[in-house]
Amino acid sequence: MNSWKTEQQAREEIKALVAEYYHQFKEKKADFHPGDRINYGGRVFDEREMCALTDAALDFWLTAGRYADRFETEFAQMLGVKHACLVNSGSSANLLAFMALTAPELGARQIRPGDEVITVACGFPTTVTPMIQYGAIPVFVDVTVPQYNVDVSQLEGARSSRTKAVVLAHTLGNPFDLRAVKDFCDRHGLWLVEDNCDALGSKYILQGQERYTGTIGDIGTSSFYPPHHMTMGEGGCVYTNNPLLARISRSMRDWGRDCVCPSGQDNFCGRRFDGQHGLLPKGYDHKYVYGHLGYNLKVTDLQAAIGCEQLQKMPAFIRARQHNWAYLRDKLQCLEDKLILPEPAPDSLPSWFGFLISLRPGSGLSRADIIRALEAKNIQTRLLFSGNIIRHPCFDALRGSAAYRVAGDLTVSDFITENTFWLGVYPGMNDAMLDYMAEALAGCVHP
Repeated sequence: MNSWKTEQQAREEIKALVAEYYHQFKEKKADFHPGDRINYGGRVFDEREMCALTDAALDFWLTAGRYADRFETEFAQMLGVKHACLVNSGSSANLLAFMALTAPELGARQIRPGDEVITVACGFPTTVTPMIQYGAIPVFVDVTVPQYNVDVSQLEGARSSRTKAVVLAHTLGNPFDLRAVKDFCDRHGLWLVEDNCDALGSKYILQGQERYTGTIGDIGTSSFYPPHHMTMGEGGCVYTNNPLLARISRSMRDWGRDCVCPSGQDNFCGRRFDGQHGLLPKGYDHKYVYGHLGYNLKVTDLQAAIGCEQLQKMPAFIRARQHNWAYLRDKLQCLEDKLILPEPAPDSLPSWFGFLISLRPGSGLSRADIIRALEAKNIQTRLLFSGNIIRHPCFDALRGSAAYRVAGDLTVSDFITENTFWLGVYPGMNDAMLDYMAEALAGCVHP
């Protein structure tokens, strides 16, 4: 039995044992052999994440605490934004980003039920779910191939007198045309929300300056689900340079309450019992005054502790994703007679989430056959999320109603739904894995 003189000594010995455990049981040691499982994404970590998690567990604070505060500060510094609000998932981040725009404090720019939001049909459901559940009307426009982002030529035709915002995702790390979209939003006084969940670390060159995606619009969102650019297991973040949107987001994240006192601290503001709020009695405890209809979307400090260590690895993660994508594209160039290979957006430096591939019209290939063949070789594949989302069963009850609107047609979204899939490029891959993937795909295309 150890005889610890101080708690700090105990912590350090426990963390040293955790590090030893990692190196003995969790550290990857085996070389890749053709036929070994290749996931499209996954956790990349070492003993530092496990030790940070242990340190947070020993605090047993559990809810958001010192690690969450640290992460928000360091994440905002990395992106170059003023405010970051850590939440429990990327989907929660999208929910919070949209709902912040429904706050009455925004006056004439407040999104109300019946107002319209321009977005794309080809994406992830949680980008649009909050709009529909609130009663706003998503207006779906098409995308382009081979960049798989919004067709900016459709924006003007999608706008109406009820349009209040544009909400778009950067597809698998490839930035959408931020110059055109931001100009459109600025000209018409529209909010711009960047769903950056698949593009953390991507950059866009605007007015001669490199800026991280997610920081150019009014609000950005990120996801820290295990396959994403960094992970906390579950987790997400909303970030902005707008102090009002930051205050609203934090309130809605924390049950909708007005009080800004940190969790576990009472009367931090010094005015807990002397305010007049709504129709409440004067001096009603401000800690229980609610200015918004909010949620509890806070992260745990255990998750945040992992995130703090992952954040230090982001530069290496980005470089690995860029290398893997470029390596794979070079290997697959010989298949361009049958496949449409992805292209980075102009003026962009993507931090790639995946490698998108579409079958060329008239190629004679079957996506289902290719995917089955790759999966049979232990190569994991994914489709581009929903494809055309309005073709899914969740829209069965909405189809033909006024719950959404389509501007133009969705020809390309339908094409993607039937012909597109993607392979991973996450930092856990090496060149041998990429070679195996390329050879396997080539065997499907040119048997």
